[in-house]
Amino acid sequence: MNREFQQRLQWIRLYEQVGDAGYVCRRCGISRPTLRKWWRRFQELGEAGLVSLSTRPKSSPARKVTPSHELLILELRKTRNLGARRIQSELRRLHNTSFSLATIHKVLIKHQVSPVIKYRTKADFIRYERPIPGDRVQMDTCKISTGLYQYTSIDDCTRYRVLRIYKRRTAANTLNFIDCVVEEMPFPIQRIQTDRGLEFFAEKVQKKLMGLGIKFRPNKPGSPHLNGKVERSQKTDKAEFYATIDVQSEDVHSLLAEWQHYYNWDRPHSAHGGRSPMERYFDLSAETPFSDEVAESYNRSDERMQNANYKVDLKLARLKRGL
Repeated sequence: MNREFQQRLQWIRLYEQVGDAGYVCRRCGISRPTLRKWWRRFQELGEAGLVSLSTRPKSSPARKVTPSHELLILELRKTRNLGARRIQSELRRLHNTSFSLATIHKVLIKHQVSPVIKYRTKADFIRYERPIPGDRVQMDTCKISTGLYQYTSIDDCTRYRVLRIYKRRTAANTLNFIDCVVEEMPFPIQRIQTDRGLEFFAEKVQKKLMGLGIKFRPNKPGSPHLNGKVERSQKTDKAEFYATIDVQSEDVHSLLAEWQHYYNWDRPHSAHGGRSPMERYFDLSAETPFSDEVAESYNRSDERMQNANYKVDLKLARLKRGL
């Protein structure tokens, strides 16, 4: 059997032994939807269900782009301003249809479609990333619709993300989200970086981070570019996910979980040369520290309660240094 089959079999055997999905996901670096998927297949078909099914079409030699396919490609470009790679990804995700980038380009050229609008050039920004997974996790919230807010966390190095939807931005929801992030990130978290939203500065939130041995590093006011990865990823959610569903649907939470899994495991990322966040993590897994190493490097005395008011917080920092 191939390597992928052996990995999946190890996941299942470990889950049979411990019965704790969270432990298995953290230990093996997989998400809960992935474990559920292969556990269901194993229950239905046994070990045969762990073999990857072929995605090769039954009749591909003379396949051509039909007018309906052309309409799909043109609609994705017109309504969502997607490039060829994103169109390719969305056709596969939403319509179970695969075309090469060259084929999609031919369709766009045939219909004389204008190039994608670019809002920045290389001279406008300098790309950076932390060297190892978990070194810094950016966290933010954004409003999706009335009474619907998305909490987002993204690892600065791998772009691995955890997403949740809540009715309000509150400290209680922030505490719940932190639990989700710690449980689902496949590596230990050293720092969490946020804007200066009040939901992140509640005393119980900061104490929880201290208890978990995670450093709290809020940005200066008026500097959203420092949280650029999480801000950009939320724009991706609105363009590629929320544009395709009814946000008032009762299934919105499960649909978001599926989107999170797709983003982390299958969606190609330009910053990683077309690889997914999990593929990037696997490349760096040998360099990623274990939880006990991160805990040893955390010094509780270096941390303090921070204030959302930046000027007040600077004064508090000076007082702490003077003591």
